[in-house]
Amino acid sequence: MTKFQKLLSPLPLGQGGPTLKNRIIMGSLTRNRNLVPQQVNIDYYTQRAKGGTGLILTEGTLVAPQGTEWPNAPGIYTEEQTAAWKKVVDSVHKAGGTIFLQLWHVGRVAHPDMPIQKATGKPVPGPSAIAARGGKFRQLNNAEYVTPHAVENPHDIVMEYSQAAKNAKEAGFDGVELHCANGYLPNQFLETVSNQRTDKYGGSIENRMRFPLEILDEIFKHFNKKQVGIKLSPAGGYNDVGEHTMEELRATYVPFYTKLNEINIAYIQTMRPGFGDPMYGGVPRSQKELDIFKEFRHLVTGPKFFANYDYSPEEAEQHIQEGKADAVVFGRYMITNPDFAKRVEQGVEFTEQGNPEKDVPLWYGFPEGHPEKGYSDYEAKL
Repeated sequence: MTKFQKLLSPLPLGQGGPTLKNRIIMGSLTRNRNLVPQQVNIDYYTQRAKGGTGLILTEGTLVAPQGTEWPNAPGIYTEEQTAAWKKVVDSVHKAGGTIFLQLWHVGRVAHPDMPIQKATGKPVPGPSAIAARGGKFRQLNNAEYVTPHAVENPHDIVMEYSQAAKNAKEAGFDGVELHCANGYLPNQFLETVSNQRTDKYGGSIENRMRFPLEILDEIFKHFNKKQVGIKLSPAGGYNDVGEHTMEELRATYVPFYTKLNEINIAYIQTMRPGFGDPMYGGVPRSQKELDIFKEFRHLVTGPKFFANYDYSPEEAEQHIQEGKADAVVFGRYMITNPDFAKRVEQGVEFTEQGNPEKDVPLWYGFPEGHPEKGYSDYEAKL
């Protein structure tokens, strides 16, 4: 008899959506490997499907070429990428897994000097001409973020998401997740710290919600609503987003959660505080005391509520038992334990999680000097 009965119980996402074999969700983990998925990507996701994961969320997958800090992050904007992702999906399905693609646009936290951005001939876009504070472009001598070009017609980017969702459907994904967190483009449109537009995409919360809601409307042309999730990080802290006061935070996110609940998508993934820096230059950029369950859980009655950030299996089980969350998203455990779900079920000790600040090759790409440039000891085939 396992002590993780709730965590290991099935979870139906609703009519038209998949039923997850358990409530262990693999978080979206950027691995910085290939613009076009290759055999290493097939093996990586298949290992975690074989390992019993309830739902696999892919690493952030770009809807258009962008000069991200991740020079080898994959995309879903070309036929070649779509065909390559299909091989990943087919292998995951053969292993009995369920996999959603995370749709990603970094917006103002791209850099014009990154080779891919240069090749597009386009400026770095943002909702407004407001630069994010800080910067971490290791390939550019830690260059700082630049002031973005305020997007003239946001609907043009909405249509890039639409094409990406269409490609994801073609590749056979079980669903998609809209990345509206961590200071990326939909998050930038949502919050007042990065959006000071005066057109229909700025000002009121109804206007600031417009961009992510238009994206969802386009996604629904390709996927059932119960095949679509969204990721939110209302506490802020990463990539210089985060409303400056709790009052501003509530004014932004209570209406947004309410609207997402009304639309009744498959799930809302919500990050707890702690990811990213709470301050920059003496100015707050996160609300580290935010209680996501107290503030938002009661607003979510249709979609499932996924909780994320720094969970142990024990706390995950407790929160699901208490009704705080319907499922829990795990990150670092999944990198170092492809069979994490099976280890939870069987009571087997976990491999150490690994530290993204110290274990850079493990976290961000390939192990140093590996002849096959692809596998670490932590990713041994099951």
